[in-house]
Amino acid sequence: MAKEEMDDKELKSQEEQIREEEKFAQEQTTEDFNEDQETAAKKEEETEETEEELSEVEKLQLEVAEAKDKYIRLYSEFDNFRRRNAKERLELVKTASEDVIGDLLPVLDDFERAEKAFKEKADAEALMEGFSLIKNKFEKVLINKGLTAMESKPGIEFDSEIHEAITKIPVEDKKLSGKVVDVVEKGYFLNEKVIRYAKVVIGE
Repeated sequence: MAKEEMDDKELKSQEEQIREEEKFAQEQTTEDFNEDQETAAKKEEETEETEEELSEVEKLQLEVAEAKDKYIRLYSEFDNFRRRNAKERLELVKTASEDVIGDLLPVLDDFERAEKAFKEKADAEALMEGFSLIKNKFEKVLINKGLTAMESKPGIEFDSEIHEAITKIPVEDKKLSGKVVDVVEKGYFLNEKVIRYAKVVIGE
């Protein structure tokens, strides 16, 4: 009888120990599960934070790239403006006297016509000499200001960039067709800019 009681006590003790172990194992499993859940949640938060950080970096990189592009375009526009402005100022300096010289060209034309008329008169040699001195002096002043006469003469090709055709006349020599056959009025450059086109007659 006493032996059976001992066996029962041992059995109960073993059962109780098993239950304790099962309870401990269950609690440990729960704790591990909770820890895993917390770890996963932390990793997910860290991942989201990393993605947000990357997103911010990418956003900043994009803003920097856009700002750099705007700077390059603005600098390019300013550089073009500066060059254009410098070119316009240089052109203004070169042609500042264009209007004045343009008004003087008819006077030069009159000098040349008078000179031609004097040459046709044998008794006007002394007068011609004095007149030529005045004309040459006047021409020198204009040349020093940048005036250059165009090399327009009969037989050259018509060039619409420097010539103004005032009429066409028939020509016997077909080689003169489309070419300058007479220069009615000289053309002039002022510092390489055309300020008066040469008035010419073209053969056809």
